[in-house]
Amino acid sequence: MPRVNERIRVREVRLIDHEGKQHGVKPIDEAMGLARSVEMDLVEVSPSAAPPVCKIMDFGKYKYELNKKSKENKKKQRTVVTKEIKLRPKIDDHDFDTKAKHAKTFLEEGHRVKAIVMFKGREVVYQDFGRKLLDRLAQAIAECCTVEKGCISEGRNLVSIFAPKAVVLPKPESKKGDKDGEAPAEVSGAAGTEVVSEIINENSDMTEVKEEITDKE
Repeated sequence: MPRVNERIRVREVRLIDHEGKQHGVKPIDEAMGLARSVEMDLVEVSPSAAPPVCKIMDFGKYKYELNKKSKENKKKQRTVVTKEIKLRPKIDDHDFDTKAKHAKTFLEEGHRVKAIVMFKGREVVYQDFGRKLLDRLAQAIAECCTVEKGCISEGRNLVSIFAPKAVVLPKPESKKGDKDGEAPAEVSGAAGTEVVSEIINENSDMTEVKEEITDKE
């Protein structure tokens, strides 16, 4: 956070008042007096400048705006969830259909699906059964997924990773009453709030969470 009021320990500052008007270089005492005269705070907005740039503002309101924007940015963050489905080489048809149904549900909710064929003991020699099982699963859920990673080995297990298909929205049809050559109206965004001393990083962090669905023994 920037330095405020008495914490600004320099002799002179370049002053901007609460209306955005520049007053040039002023002694720190005079700048503090101007801030007090309008019952606001003197905030150091550019400490690296020579002399530092200070602005008269309502610091409480400024912090509120920063916190509000930070919360809005957190809401925009996307969490990528990877759901795990575990299969056995000798899985019966009913259990397979249940697993495929779970996989479809996860994909339709926008999650990735990691299908794992687990081998125990001597089952590891039957890798072909595992590959056929993953191919069968890929065909069962093909309508709602793309194969992100094909059949790969992870230790004794075989793994495939599926991602949800991107939804392509159809273009709206023009109404008969529209005039030829008439361009659609543009909707302008709201004016941005001035941020004096901080730039909130709006990059969405992608946090991967893994959940498992295990077979009943």
